[in-house]
Amino acid sequence: MYTILICDDDRDIVSALDIYLTSEGYRTIKTYNGKEALRAVEQHEVHLILMDIMMPELDGIRTTAKLREGSNVPIILLTAKSEDADKILGLNIGADDYITKPFNPLEVIARVKSQLRRYTSLGGADKGPGLITVGPITMDDSAKQVHVDGDPVALTPIEYNILKLLMSHPGQVFSSAQIYEQVWNDPAYGSENTVAVHIRHLREKIEINPAEPRWLKVVWGLGYKMEKGSV
Repeated sequence: MYTILICDDDRDIVSALDIYLTSEGYRTIKTYNGKEALRAVEQHEVHLILMDIMMPELDGIRTTAKLREGSNVPIILLTAKSEDADKILGLNIGADDYITKPFNPLEVIARVKSQLRRYTSLGGADKGPGLITVGPITMDDSAKQVHVDGDPVALTPIEYNILKLLMSHPGQVFSSAQIYEQVWNDPAYGSENTVAVHIRHLREKIEINPAEPRWLKVVWGLGYKMEKGSV
């Protein structure tokens, strides 16, 4: 049985989440600020954390940062629509996902299952040799396999090599010419369209919404990059 820690200063939200999760067979631990959450993680084996951003005593951002000093347990932030900057900050310092309030119970359960599936598929995120992870995307280069949220993804050799290049350098922008030269090992004359087609196919396979990619991003006028993510 998986244990999920809920942390929100709104007791009604904690109660609602507790009902959703226990009905799905999860064990829950209820906390109401960041300090309580940190203590609970020290005292219990926790497999996933649902945590509000705005809380008294210790907010969700600082709590996430402290947790990431010694734990890779999945963290899903609970945010208000007005907290876009905090969402980005939270993801940058180690949160795995976020859910915007008011939330749909089905969405909560789907996000929880997705993060738990990815976490357990990696053996608690125990990284082996040749394993590269960016957000929900995991590449096992020794086995030449790619998984998204724990589900296998079939890539062509060219798609695989483009993804490997970008995932190996998260946050770094590569021009179409650079990608072409490193993947095809040929001079990059007129390579822009060729690379763009493969990038589009990659997005269709690894992004939830390819039209609004979260991980494989275009930097207009410069090239492409893989957003930095956390295990």
